[in-house]
Amino acid sequence: MTAGSTHQDVLDWTNACWDKLSTADALRARAGVLAGKLSAEVAGGRLPFLATPFMAALEKELAELEAGYLKGFTHMLLLGIGGSALGARALQKAFAPGQDLPGHQGKSLWILDNVDAASLEAHLSRLSAKDTLVYVVSKSGDTIETIGQYFLVKDWLKSQLPSAWKDHLLLNTDEQKGYLRQEAAQFGIRTLPVPDNLGGRYSAISAVGLVPAAFLGLDWRGLVRGFQAVAAPLAEPALSGQGLSAQALAAHPSFQLAVWGKALMDAGYCELITFFYIPAWACFADWFAQLWAESLGKSGLGSQPLPAVGVTDQHSVNQMFLDGPRNKACLFVERAGGPKGLPFPADMPEIFDYLQGKCFGELLPAEALGTRMALCASGVPLLALRLGADDTAAAGKMMALLGAATLLTGWLMGINPVDQPAVELGKRLAKARLGAGGLEKEKAELRAFTTANRDERRF
Repeated sequence: MTAGSTHQDVLDWTNACWDKLSTADALRARAGVLAGKLSAEVAGGRLPFLATPFMAALEKELAELEAGYLKGFTHMLLLGIGGSALGARALQKAFAPGQDLPGHQGKSLWILDNVDAASLEAHLSRLSAKDTLVYVVSKSGDTIETIGQYFLVKDWLKSQLPSAWKDHLLLNTDEQKGYLRQEAAQFGIRTLPVPDNLGGRYSAISAVGLVPAAFLGLDWRGLVRGFQAVAAPLAEPALSGQGLSAQALAAHPSFQLAVWGKALMDAGYCELITFFYIPAWACFADWFAQLWAESLGKSGLGSQPLPAVGVTDQHSVNQMFLDGPRNKACLFVERAGGPKGLPFPADMPEIFDYLQGKCFGELLPAEALGTRMALCASGVPLLALRLGADDTAAAGKMMALLGAATLLTGWLMGINPVDQPAVELGKRLAKARLGAGGLEKEKAELRAFTTANRDERRF
């Protein structure tokens, strides 16, 4: 049960269509093997996102930052891409939505997660440097998109604050190596470490996401406690030296979700809709899309995540979900309650008399039920994740559930869910295009690609 809620958080498997998933029993039988693997990986320090061994020290540092340093700024400008930004954006949209509403005068988080020259210039021209903390997130310390922004933002800070520019920078990077670590050592810039073996898409419950949360005044402690409530039963047996049992893993909801996810792929369901019927949580669908796609899209395998938000996407892509190819399953996320909203006026036209005596907030759960039933009627395997509350504790629980399930799904698939080899090629080619040293093979491929005969036609 989440903090402050009167409802339990539940997974509703009623319409998951297990009868269509012939490999589910064989996958369940692998619980013992995966429990042993999970225990070994946790004990070896290779799954810090589950074990969170860094959390005690981070909580102490966050509390100090929250009590002092972060209070000195009105704006945070986050430079980061992919997993360095998606978690922070989801938390801001869900729990500090005032920033996006008229008349906001409180703290604001601005995220530059693309190489959009116009957007960068707009932010630097409109933000007050003296009121802005620049938070740079790159584990490697040399992510070209983020470091390219860093060079320009650092120059902006130096021009605006010649004697205090470094005090407006906070770097989140590898503890030992990388360009940002060199910058920190040379100029005495404040830093926070990214723990070893913590990949970006698994890093939201670390300084990557928790520093922006603390800056915005969110209940980041509740987020951590919710996350650990789901993750600890998987990690603690290994940390205690006992090891996770097959029975314990088989009973954990993340394993059950992983079995469902892999069995769906085996049955030809190659697309997974993540339908969030909590509008403020829409960006969690994007966060999960990266987590699932980058972790599981390997060796010709995986399923394509399709982020959607209710009710907006009922009127856009839901037609395809309901009446398109029968290759889609759905993770349907909703809350047990919600705000009542304003009451409808008494003088509405007769055609809308069914709304008399009701409040605007009653529309969302009615629409959610209608869409969920329509998807099930169309034969879409559907797992409903129903949260007792939409607070940070519930978000933490959901993030742990989906993170662990993604990891276990990858292992059931026989792939490595914590690397992203295909993505690295594009990065190397981009660096080669910009003239980086070495990369001769990539430069030859660029020449061949750009000089080939093109089939280009005007439109």
